[in-house]
Amino acid sequence: MAALELSHAGYDVQVYERHAGPGGKMRTVPSDAGPVDAGPTVFTMRPVFEALFDRVGLSLDAELTLTPCDVLARHHWPDGSTLDLFADPRASEEAVAAFAGGTEAQRFAAFTKRANLLFDAFDAPVMRHPTPTALSVTRAVAPRAAELLPAMAPLSTLWSALGRQFTDPRLRQLFGRYATYVGGSPLLSPAILMLIWASEQRGVWRVTGGMHQLALTLERLARAQGATFHYHSGVARVATAQGAISGLSLETGQTVRASKVLFNGDPAALGAGLLGPEGAGAAPSLRAKDRALSAWVWTWASEVSGFPLSHHTVFFGRSSVDEFSDLFQHRRTPRDPTLYICAQDRPGATGAERLQIIMNAPADGDHHIPSQQEKEQCQTIVSQKLAEAGLTLSTSPTGLTTPDRFASLFPGTGGALYGAHPHGPLKTFSRPTARSRIRGLYLAGGGCHPGPGVPMAALSGRHAAAAIMADHALTSASIPMATPGGISTGSATMAATASRSSVS
Repeated sequence: MAALELSHAGYDVQVYERHAGPGGKMRTVPSDAGPVDAGPTVFTMRPVFEALFDRVGLSLDAELTLTPCDVLARHHWPDGSTLDLFADPRASEEAVAAFAGGTEAQRFAAFTKRANLLFDAFDAPVMRHPTPTALSVTRAVAPRAAELLPAMAPLSTLWSALGRQFTDPRLRQLFGRYATYVGGSPLLSPAILMLIWASEQRGVWRVTGGMHQLALTLERLARAQGATFHYHSGVARVATAQGAISGLSLETGQTVRASKVLFNGDPAALGAGLLGPEGAGAAPSLRAKDRALSAWVWTWASEVSGFPLSHHTVFFGRSSVDEFSDLFQHRRTPRDPTLYICAQDRPGATGAERLQIIMNAPADGDHHIPSQQEKEQCQTIVSQKLAEAGLTLSTSPTGLTTPDRFASLFPGTGGALYGAHPHGPLKTFSRPTARSRIRGLYLAGGGCHPGPGVPMAALSGRHAAAAIMADHALTSASIPMATPGGISTGSATMAATASRSSVS
């Protein structure tokens, strides 16, 4: 996002990426049916991307093929019950009525209204604001406090608020799972996270070719604007002079001079000194107990029969309390996990289709490597759970990525896929923002404000680009900007620079 916006604005953009291609966590792995998305699978908040493309004179629809999902997600419980939620709110209400009764459908309608109220109130002052604070947000929503405070339930966790919202425990479990979208536990996350339902209810789209196409498209468009991408070019350290960024050194030994650097890895990597002592002061380190969730992820191709998968399907365990106690209190893989499956080729899949299964796990990849026995036990749990739901696979899940592998792919994270966990009422204000503690060094990505998820990471890129341009405008009259650089497209350890070039 930032590469496209800055190159369009006339900056000389050089991107240094340690991996073989763009995307970072938005990656693919090969399968017999073609590349399988091995990262994010849900495309929401379309206006975020429309605004970016419009800003650089392009059309989202002209560059990507997006198809709205009529069924947002299918949900299955161990008792055999199944509930679909739809893009059409009335269809969802009717489905909930058939699933849990008319009274619960009324509660669901009230919940949807509540989630939309919160989303509309906090979108501008939090998600789209580059540097929100508790005070600035309080001032922004103060005129609607009488309406918003009861909806926010500021002293409640998401789990307790949902317990008052619904009488059917399955609906509490369904919407409690939304805390995992930002790497947290519903037992510990603030109630305001119910607004995630509003973002999803406003639309979920399938990207033709998979979510990785978004990364490839942004790279292609940035190249067309003049950006240069250097792959297999990991950054070893950042350098400073007189308290400001002065450049970076690549793992190859090459030195790049720069007055502006945008780092798109996890800020914890900087705080841990993984890019050298000069960068260690740029962002806080992240304690292991503050990490968000990791995952066990299987990606492969298989023929499927029995249970009718949707594009997005969730198979719940019996108890969210037990599951999230395992994850955050006992720091172990759940004994009875919830499983998410993305059937990438649905609807309309024939023959072997591309599948991704995600099972939440603690972010302990920097100190625990699962044994073969652990992997086999996990595989057995997954296979049994799917079989109990009536799902038959022609081949067992393969292509496993565990937290230790994520820790290797994205250094400084311990395998955490969402940065810091969202637990606590003020956690959102503790995320690093675009300007780091070092002048000229900027931050973007899911570990920064406004948080994890594809649209949030995209917004962080926009915030970073805006900060670079604003700061350059203040200094360009007195400080020469002669060296090229680059910006990040999603690598966990990528750094980059940007300097203004002459624009004809």
